[in-house]
Amino acid sequence: MRRFVFALIASLPATSALADPPQIQAVQATRSGSGYTLSVTLAHPDTGWDHYADGWRVEREDGTVLGTRVLAHPHVEEQPFTRALGNVAVPEGTTVVFVRARCLVDGWRDDRVAVDLR
Repeated sequence: MRRFVFALIASLPATSALADPPQIQAVQATRSGSGYTLSVTLAHPDTGWDHYADGWRVEREDGTVLGTRVLAHPHVEEQPFTRALGNVAVPEGTTVVFVRARCLVDGWRDDRVAVDLR
């Protein structure tokens, strides 16, 4: 019986592994007071409340998180979409930050997009 169950599970498609990760299509960083406002455009094949791009974050080169934008609902009918995060405090002398996207099912992406602040 175990062999049959294993064979059945092994033959099922791995939907989360086949799903497209969130793609960062554009980032705009604007100096605002003592920090920055970042507007990020994401594309992701959101299917509903069970699978959607649920956030992005701003990081330093070493991975230190400077700010996180939580996306509280799916954007099934709005693709790609842009959301902003203000008051991101960037340490003095930092000329580049990185943006990393997250999906509710697959978690944080390994890759990230560099943003030049100069």
